[in-house]
Amino acid sequence: MSVFRLDGKTALVTGASGGIGAAIARVLHAQGAAVVLSGTRRDALDALAADLGERAFACPADLRDATEPDALVAAAEQAAGPIAILVNNAGMTRDMLALRMSDATWQAVLDVDLSAPFRLARAVLRGMLQRRAGRIVNISSIVGATGNAGQANYAAAKAGLIGLTKALAQEVASRGITVNAVAPGFVTTAMTDRMTEQQRAKLTESIPLGRIGRPEDVAAAVAYLASDEAGWVTGATLHVNGGMAMI
Repeated sequence: MSVFRLDGKTALVTGASGGIGAAIARVLHAQGAAVVLSGTRRDALDALAADLGERAFACPADLRDATEPDALVAAAEQAAGPIAILVNNAGMTRDMLALRMSDATWQAVLDVDLSAPFRLARAVLRGMLQRRAGRIVNISSIVGATGNAGQANYAAAKAGLIGLTKALAQEVASRGITVNAVAPGFVTTAMTDRMTEQQRAKLTESIPLGRIGRPEDVAAAVAYLASDEAGWVTGATLHVNGGMAMI
């Protein structure tokens, strides 16, 4: 018996031009889903869509614009059919100490990391409620649970995403829709690639499983939560962090 199959379902993945988003898109596609790839870099989305082949569609969007989520969902459904799975993965950081953080820097991160996932969820839920089925997976972060110096905006947004996940889960559970979060720890991305060897070694020492995460580690958790097998899991946060924070 093959598990976690997603045949015949359409998934919208935001932030698909980045490492974690691309890995999520690849895994959902491999499980049989049609995948709509969204992000701000059209060239990266087109390249990933071409690599995946059939059942992959590029729909660029700039989620800093409050009108974009509704337009993105409409474009995605026109391209690939009703959205059965939404993965809110798009995010941004603007790190600095709180004393130096301007209102604009605070707001920019909350707009993309918290408000956009809310607007996208609101947009896809209209159809999901009618169909009495759906999966929403929000990508939070370990820092949403633990905090992190220099990331007041990002930590607040990612903690808020966990609260949003629980509230939405309670609102839509009676219609067969689940809403869950995945909170990755430190994962190999362009950001960690900029670390020195000394910084990377120190980080690895703080992870009980002895390695920095891979995008595929996060993608596997998303594939599970998107599947029929996770039908009795909602309002949950799945921590994928190598044991760095055991929550």
